[in-house]
Amino acid sequence: MSDQEKVRIDKWLWAARFFKTRSLAKEAVDGGKVQYNQQRCKPGRAVELGAELSIRQGWLDKVVIVQAISGQRKNATLAQTLYLETPESIVKREKALLERKQHMGDHPMTLGKPTKRDRRRIHRFKNINAEPEHKSDET
Repeated sequence: MSDQEKVRIDKWLWAARFFKTRSLAKEAVDGGKVQYNQQRCKPGRAVELGAELSIRQGWLDKVVIVQAISGQRKNATLAQTLYLETPESIVKREKALLERKQHMGDHPMTLGKPTKRDRRRIHRFKNINAEPEHKSDET
């Protein structure tokens, strides 16, 4: 491997657009969220072709194989040519996303604090003997 082809793992992760900045990529590697061939590594580790990287980003885990080495950040379509995500990783990630979406369906999103009108409606719904909202509702 020549000096031109040696690229640090944090720089490669940044160039492949897994992280927005190199410092975020470095923190992820230091924090153990990135594994190089199933082992923890340091941010200065040189990336090699064919290496398997396990990357955890938020709720998602990705397993990718290094296809090309680059230390320059380019557009997203070129960045996707630097790696190939394994089929098992794709299936596992899509399954996790589906489970997460289904779980989120159990918890409806609230729009914040209820207004005075909403509170009156809630009280009226909970207590049948509550006052009507307007005088015209009494008829």
